[in-house]
Amino acid sequence: MPRLLFTDELWSKLRKILLQESIYDQRDLRMTVEGMLYRMRTGCPWRDLPTAFGGWSKVYKRFNAWSATGKSRRISKALVVQPDLEWTFIDGTYVKAHQHSAGAASSDGQAIGKSRAG
Repeated sequence: MPRLLFTDELWSKLRKILLQESIYDQRDLRMTVEGMLYRMRTGCPWRDLPTAFGGWSKVYKRFNAWSATGKSRRISKALVVQPDLEWTFIDGTYVKAHQHSAGAASSDGQAIGKSRAG
């Protein structure tokens, strides 16, 4: 069984938002949403999605339909209104080194400068 993100409390909050977006509350909705998030978190191909989330094509089709109709964007906007900061992620590509982070002054160059990305 893959690791899941939602506690019952978090799922109850998200479920209300999904129902407001006219997403039908099927009995496997929670695992479908977990499957979408698992795929986004791990970057695995859709076909490699674990069977615990249901059929990969069903999860993919719902994800695609929600994206095409704008539901996923509206769900994201609704989640931003009252963020739950229990999970906060920082990616090193967005955290830049301060100009003085090379350490104490020495004769050795540390070569901290602009990256290739600018």
